[in-house]
Amino acid sequence: MKKLGYLVLILLILSACDGKSSFVQKQSVGSINKVMVVIKSSDWMGEVGDSLRSSFGKIVVGLPQPEPTITLSQVAPSGFGNMMKSSRSIIIIEESEKEQFSIKYNVYANPQTVVYLSAKEDADLIRIFKQHEKEILAAFRQADITTTQKIFSKSKMDVSTFKTLQNLGLSFTIHNQYRTVEDTGEFLWLRHHLKSGIAQTGSNNILVYSVPLEDETKVADRIIEVRNAIGKKYIPGSNPETMHMITEEAFTPITYDAKIDGKKAYETRGKWEVKNDFMAGPFLNYSVIDDKNNRVVVFEGFTYAPSINKREFLFELEAIGKSMKIR
Repeated sequence: MKKLGYLVLILLILSACDGKSSFVQKQSVGSINKVMVVIKSSDWMGEVGDSLRSSFGKIVVGLPQPEPTITLSQVAPSGFGNMMKSSRSIIIIEESEKEQFSIKYNVYANPQTVVYLSAKEDADLIRIFKQHEKEILAAFRQADITTTQKIFSKSKMDVSTFKTLQNLGLSFTIHNQYRTVEDTGEFLWLRHHLKSGIAQTGSNNILVYSVPLEDETKVADRIIEVRNAIGKKYIPGSNPETMHMITEEAFTPITYDAKIDGKKAYETRGKWEVKNDFMAGPFLNYSVIDDKNNRVVVFEGFTYAPSINKREFLFELEAIGKSMKIR
């Protein structure tokens, strides 16, 4: 009887380790801003696939080279085995009599986001996807932001050493590859030298400062004016007398409503350039309304990486900017 009891206990443990009840889930794999689509090849090459590619393939605003917001890959349901199930971001599309939409997390691995879509006809699949398009994109985006921030937290800089962040009462999750260019107590400039291909001479840059909150209704309208003034004051070119950073005049930046640390904010994406010089690249600006302290807190990230894709560099800056905490 004692041996039988041990056997039953072992069987219970093994059954508990199956599926979602596993004690330890395997680690997910896959690159940021990439989603695997589990779908029949005929549907992938047809209207359903076209709809997915059109949505996820929208060009990232502000980049000099066209790059999609999210890169998609496809696998047939028959090929969706254990290795594929470890992917970080997955969409599973099935033909079914029952219409279904759901987003689930950590189904096969951790961290993981899985979107399920099912319907009988292609037109219905497309309709359901369009109904939930923003929700799906936001779920994958937020999952990638969270994952990136967790990675950065493992090699996080001690931001208490920066005079500007201490004076402004701010903190960020910034990985320790950034180095100080300037820290005046009112203005912080950090730089991360890139080590990828031609971008050996390139860099990711972070600027942090604040400006008085004069009229909340005009904050969005003054973002470019403010960043140009900061560029003239703090970001010189090779000849400081005639060169400094400005907003590229040939490209109109786009501003969106945002929320940072629970506060109303604006996200602006565009291109920067150095006046009277040939340096240029994309920028991302978060202007956060801090009513409590009667100010606008500004985080800006900009990238200089000639001749290579810049989506991932700008995404790194987005993850850092969204980690802002205001005391």
